[in-house]
Amino acid sequence: MTFEEMTRGLAEFVRDHQMWAMPVVFALAFAESLAFLSLIIPAWGALVSIGALIGVSGISFWPVWVAAGLGAALGDWVSYWIGVRFHDRIAHMWPMSSFPDMLPRAERFMKKWGVLGIFIGRFSGPLRATVPLVAGIVEMEYWHFQFANFTSAFLWAGLLMAPGMFGVKLLM
Repeated sequence: MTFEEMTRGLAEFVRDHQMWAMPVVFALAFAESLAFLSLIIPAWGALVSIGALIGVSGISFWPVWVAAGLGAALGDWVSYWIGVRFHDRIAHMWPMSSFPDMLPRAERFMKKWGVLGIFIGRFSGPLRATVPLVAGIVEMEYWHFQFANFTSAFLWAGLLMAPGMFGVKLLM
């Protein structure tokens, strides 16, 4: 199954079974934000497609936005915890061992940008899941991380879901 088929299938499922919109969006946002899993499951396109359904299908924006924000924040929170727990051993674990330059680049990025890096990373596909992981590795202040994590997660979720809220129709 191609990425486009998966995206279309998930959007059609949510359109046909609207009561599943929140759990599906939560799971997709979690997968998109969790270190390692985000490399395997590209959920961004499905989230945008489901967001586009909001205006045309009668799905309520606010619960779906909250589900996406919480899923994204929880994914980053778990990634941060993995970084704190496993520190430098992460570089030798799959899949990071397959991308030896990814963690050093993310670490340089975090040292340069600090808490603002959490916001920047949230909106950059390649950095989205590695920045929270590295924030844990470099032991960023927990509450600073969580503030940036939750505020950026809800902003990111709002932008993904905004096409539906404003009635913008995307072709699927």
